[in-house]
Amino acid sequence: MELRPLGRTGLSIAPVVFGGNVFGWTADEKTSFSLLDAFFDAGLNTIDTADVYSRWIAGHSGGESETIIGKWLKSGRVSRDKAIIVTKVGSDMGQGHVDLSAQWIVKAVEDSLKRLQTDYIDLYLSHWPDPNTPYEETLAAFDRLKTAGKIRAIGTSNLDAAQLRASLDAAKAAGLPRYDVIQPEYNLVKRDAFEGPLAALCIEEKIGVITYFSLAAGFLTGKYRTKDDAVGKARENRVAAYFDERGAKVLAALDEAARITGATHAAIAIAWLLRKPGVTAPIASATSLSQLQSLIAAANLTLPDEVVALLDKAGE
Repeated sequence: MELRPLGRTGLSIAPVVFGGNVFGWTADEKTSFSLLDAFFDAGLNTIDTADVYSRWIAGHSGGESETIIGKWLKSGRVSRDKAIIVTKVGSDMGQGHVDLSAQWIVKAVEDSLKRLQTDYIDLYLSHWPDPNTPYEETLAAFDRLKTAGKIRAIGTSNLDAAQLRASLDAAKAAGLPRYDVIQPEYNLVKRDAFEGPLAALCIEEKIGVITYFSLAAGFLTGKYRTKDDAVGKARENRVAAYFDERGAKVLAALDEAARITGATHAAIAIAWLLRKPGVTAPIASATSLSQLQSLIAAANLTLPDEVVALLDKAGE
């Protein structure tokens, strides 16, 4: 499996990252273990999660995903040094607001390490912008964690180009480590959050890019053709946003791309991301082994230029 350098972190990751938001939500522990086993057996090596997954479910308090990943790591199915673990800090875990203060980070990292049953986190991300905490305070906290060996690299999620530039400037002025990775929302039907100034800045500064909602909450798998198809599903509210003219054009283009390549819609949508400038690897989730096969296939799929152009046009 091809490994890609993740910005300047020194980490190398496979072309597809497993989205661990499903663990403890739409995938129980047994299913999650089977999926992770198959994912790593295929030569893929990176899992993305967050402390807040899956706090949105009634009866959950957050940490459910990290807990399952920790049990899987502890089982010894894969050597710890072969697994790249990405998790995030800063979401509301009961404190009532986004929080990237040094005080919160020091507590949150210990909680994540305990749930993950590991001594270190490979990549630690600030999850959401915190308007009440200066970048310098957050980055200084991350710096102390790196020095202590509790995290290996740092990054961020959900910053726009201006915010990312401000964080880079703050790091440089204060002599602190900068964000070397960003996670933006980016897929065939949601392109404006990454394409343009943010993509250009990431390329210029050699920042690793791991995209999330890469399959648009399952919309790009082709299994939802109307709003009725999504009724009662776990991602119903998210998918509903894509049933518009652009969404219809993208699905039609994916149908044609599948006819040309013989690949699944999901594999094509992920492979399209892998062709986009600046993208290191997309995050995608699976709740069954059959779904996982599309993710594995995407890592080895090179789309013809004509297919990329077809998809580009559909999502304009």
